Amino acid sequence: MTHYVMKLVAALTAASLLATPVLAKQAPGLQDLVGARGSSGETQLEMRGYTHIETHSEYDRKHSYWWNRDSKQCAHVATWDGKYQSIETASKSDCNQGGGGDNAGAAVAAVAGIALIAALASKKHHKDKEYDAQGTGEFDRGYRDGLYNAPYHNYGRSDAYSSGYQAGVNERSSNLGHHYGGGGYADVGQFMDLNGARASSADDAMRSRGFSNVDSFKSGNTAYSVWNRRASRQCVQMTVADGRVYDIRDIGTHPRCR
Repeated sequence: MTHYVMKLVAALTAASLLATPVLAKQAPGLQDLVGARGSSGETQLEMRGYTHIETHSEYDRKHSYWWNRDSKQCAHVATWDGKYQSIETASKSDCNQGGGGDNAGAAVAAVAGIALIAALASKKHHKDKEYDAQGTGEFDRGYRDGLYNAPYHNYGRSDAYSSGYQAGVNERSSNLGHHYGGGGYADVGQFMDLNGARASSADDAMRSRGFSNVDSFKSGNTAYSVWNRRASRQCVQMTVADGRVYDIRDIGTHPRCR
C-alpha cells in the first residue's frame, strides 16, 4: 500500500469510528459443526431450525446460506473437501430476507471512505488481467468484500467478483498474519504464523507454546487436529494438506477443549 493510501486510511479510520459496519463473525451456537461432513452438518442445521437458501461454488469451496426464522439469523457456511470449514453470520439480504445490509444507514460515511481506499489499493491486482468498466466494478466490489471480511456475495455469478474477493482475502491474510484471532488483555498462545508451515514443525511449535492436541481426524489427504490451551482458553483447529498447514484458526469451542 502506497504512502498516500496509508495516509488516506488513517484519515478515514477516524471518521469510521462514528459508524458500525457489520463484519462477518462466527455464528453463535453453530461452531461445534465446524469440521463436520457436509451431509451431517446439513442435518444438524435443519434440526436446529435452519432452512437452506442457496449454495454456490468458488474455486475448491462451496458457500451456502441458511436462514433461521425464529432467531432471524442468516448463517454462511464455507465447505472445503466435503467438510464445514467455517460458519459465520451473514446479512439478512444474503438469505433473501430483504432489508439490505444491517446498520447500513449508520455506516454510509465509513463505507464511502472504505470504498475509495479499496478501489485505490485494488488497482495493483489488475496487472495480470484487464477488465472492462463493468468487470472492474465487480472486481473492486469483490475485493472490498474479501478485504473487510464481508460474506461472499457474488449475485451476478461474475468471475471478476470472484477474483477480486480472493485478492481481498489474500491481502487481509497478509496484513493480519501476526494476529492470533482473539482479543482482550489476557496472555495468549500465538499460532497464526504457522500457516504454511510443515505439519511436523507446526505440531512441535504448538506444544512448545502450551497447546495440547485433544482431537484429530482425516478426510482423504486432509488431516484436521484440534488443540487446546487451557491457560488462555484457546481452542484451535489446524488443517493440514500435502504435509503443510493449509488453515489454522481459533474455533472457540469443542467438546474436548476446556
